[in-house]
Amino acid sequence: MPDCDTATTATPAVMRAPSATARRAHAPGFAIEWANSEADLREAQRLRFRVFAQEMGAHLAPPPGTPPGLDADRFDPYCDHLLVRAAARVDGERGPVVGTYRVLPPAQARAAGGFYSDAEFDLAPLAALRPRALELGRSCVDARWRSGGVIMGMWTALAGYMVRHRLETMVGCASISVAPGTLPALALWEHLRHTHLAPPHWRVQPRHGLPGAAALDTPSATPAPRGLPEAPPLVKGYLRCGARVLGPPALDAAFNTADLPMMLRLADMAPRYRRHFLATA
Repeated sequence: MPDCDTATTATPAVMRAPSATARRAHAPGFAIEWANSEADLREAQRLRFRVFAQEMGAHLAPPPGTPPGLDADRFDPYCDHLLVRAAARVDGERGPVVGTYRVLPPAQARAAGGFYSDAEFDLAPLAALRPRALELGRSCVDARWRSGGVIMGMWTALAGYMVRHRLETMVGCASISVAPGTLPALALWEHLRHTHLAPPHWRVQPRHGLPGAAALDTPSATPAPRGLPEAPPLVKGYLRCGARVLGPPALDAAFNTADLPMMLRLADMAPRYRRHFLATA
């Protein structure tokens, strides 16, 4: 993440959650809401720790004083945190958090000194988009809840957030594990640079590139490999919605992943998803 910490007086995101009318949506088996307290945020951070550290083996470095068992960083207080909760228990208690996304909107990104992904990529080509762009990050879902319904529910909530805040662009990274090696990530980049690469004026470069990717960072005259290589469900979902890859992947050694920079503009969203998400929003 960026080393700069230029504005430490930002209002914590848990105090800036959307209004009650926009805060909660129900679906069979789960409910989607926005964190509205420190306790809500801690639940999201515990889920992130279980997924990233315990399941994926990430080497986390939370700020000093962070309680054990939490994934936290300096960007969390600036973000809005989307939560998926299991259905309420029979005794009326809220269900546990089983999915989360964090959202860094433009004003809070300026207060934080930039996006989290500024540390991974030179995002200068996106300067004109930043005033109406948010960054998505730290997306994860409990292994028992990784269904299309949960993901679609979160994306519907994100579309509503975009509409309410009059934003146009989402940016973020899609991660591919390199625990088994870099070949799967390189194969995916080799395919996507032919099929889903953003226009030249928006392309970015990694600060620490994935070894072997630099040789592939310019589209060639050779045809794209047939069929999309094996890809995480989140990547496939982004691509179906109309997202574009902004350039070659960066290596995130702490999380042991190759991170593809991606961008989705509402104007470029695939028509059927635009109708679904924006009509619901």
